Amino acid sequence: MRGVGKSGWLRRAWNCLRRTEGTQLVELAVTLPLLVVMVVGIFDFGGAYNLKQKLSMTAREGARFAASSATGDLANPGTPDSVLAIRDLVDRDLVAAKVNDCGLGTRPGVTAANTLKWTFTTTGGSGCPGILTLTVERSYDFLATVTGGGTIHVISTRVTISYPYSWQFGNVIGLLAPGANYAKGVSQITGLSIIPNMD
Repeated sequence: MRGVGKSGWLRRAWNCLRRTEGTQLVELAVTLPLLVVMVVGIFDFGGAYNLKQKLSMTAREGARFAASSATGDLANPGTPDSVLAIRDLVDRDLVAAKVNDCGLGTRPGVTAANTLKWTFTTTGGSGCPGILTLTVERSYDFLATVTGGGTIHVISTRVTISYPYSWQFGNVIGLLAPGANYAKGVSQITGLSIIPNMD
């Protein structure tokens, strides 16, 4: 009688273990897609943050170069050579940072009448997920507070880079919601720098 009881206990324990293995597979099947989406989200936001840092550093280098450049040719028609040099520097910095320049180095500058502001816009080709825009303002009026409570106008250079970032999150969202139609998103990430002109 004693042996029969042991055998029954072993059988019940084995059945319990088999059911536990089944629940573990179900738990894995439920949590694995969520884990994959979270990992892709972490890499996606990390990539966007990294791009933001690269754009900010590139804009800073462009503004620093522009602020120390001569302004004698800014009244010339079209895009002055000094502004094209800023575009070329920004383009080289993007390539050196391993960021697709979207063909920026060949784009002409467009300016509004009676302004010292030039905009270089790419068409979104060259493997770029959207439109890259570089804006160079050589007479940006920056208000600075001075000791004693007053403000002064500081004529500065402002360089702004707006870059299209393609999110990878849309590629894996179907794991959580099969059949979901999540459009691949492209966001504009901006790098900006303002530096007072030296002349």
